Amino acid sequence: MPELELRHLRAVRTIAEEGSVTRAATRLGLTQPALSAQLRTVERLVGGQLFDRTRNGCVPTDMGRRVLGTARLVLDEMAQLMSTTRESDRRGPLFFGSVSFLYFAKLVENLKQLNADVRAEARGSSAEVVDMLEAGQIHVALFEFFDGMPSRDLAGIELRRLVTEPSFVAVSEQDPLAEQEEIELSQLADRDWVTPPAQQQGNRMQMFQACADAGFVPRLTHHTGEAGMARGLVASGAVSFAAAPSRTGDGIVIRRLRGMPLMTDIFVATRRDSPVAGRAHEVFACAADAYRSVLDRNPDYRKWWDAHPEAHPEFT
Repeated sequence: MPELELRHLRAVRTIAEEGSVTRAATRLGLTQPALSAQLRTVERLVGGQLFDRTRNGCVPTDMGRRVLGTARLVLDEMAQLMSTTRESDRRGPLFFGSVSFLYFAKLVENLKQLNADVRAEARGSSAEVVDMLEAGQIHVALFEFFDGMPSRDLAGIELRRLVTEPSFVAVSEQDPLAEQEEIELSQLADRDWVTPPAQQQGNRMQMFQACADAGFVPRLTHHTGEAGMARGLVASGAVSFAAAPSRTGDGIVIRRLRGMPLMTDIFVATRRDSPVAGRAHEVFACAADAYRSVLDRNPDYRKWWDAHPEAHPEFT
């Protein structure tokens, strides 16, 4: 009688992380039919469906979440076992790299529960963070999806999607649109936009596509990666996309975009040869707790979060 194997557990974990059988197959170096067959085998063995196919991709069912939790524990424990059999001593500082998220400091604080000596570095773009991760310059990374990410070779790295986050928009409190609870992206067609420099904006193609779908090409007038400067430009009349947990104040208001046309995946990555090898599930828990700490900065986002559990299926 067939039994569950590690490859089956990896298949379930990867499908959950990618939200797609096709993308998971590409990551695992399998054909889509081969991975689908593995999934059907697991479902027969556990006696139930593990994923629902929705417009947002493959979402774990209740049984799927239970199997996924066990799969991650088993795979992390196996990675820990393998790491302890190697001769190299990996004790020492834990190097963490990230782009400038609002919960950066909180995550550093949380990671100290796993390793007292955490050394953190913020970079301007997610691509830079992944460069450092691949080169072994950092052990843990937090970054957004970026153009070109699917082509990266992340062998030896545990990659998990933390959350799929909708982009909000920042407008001046003097802007007539500030009176609306939500804004159509097409209403911003005649505005000056503030964006990060091109080399720092990882989702540039997604942004242009969202604007194209709304019928316009954004007028990219101002470029800065410094949050305070960007907020000042918005207060003076420009507009910008804003991270969902951004806070209204200092002359700007944060408003949701009708239909949430721009969504961004945020990832947590852990090297398997790091001081926290085999503890990727604990690193994820640290990141999830840090993310929760900023949810209430934007009450409108909190409402959306509570109404859309499919965007964060692994949060409890």
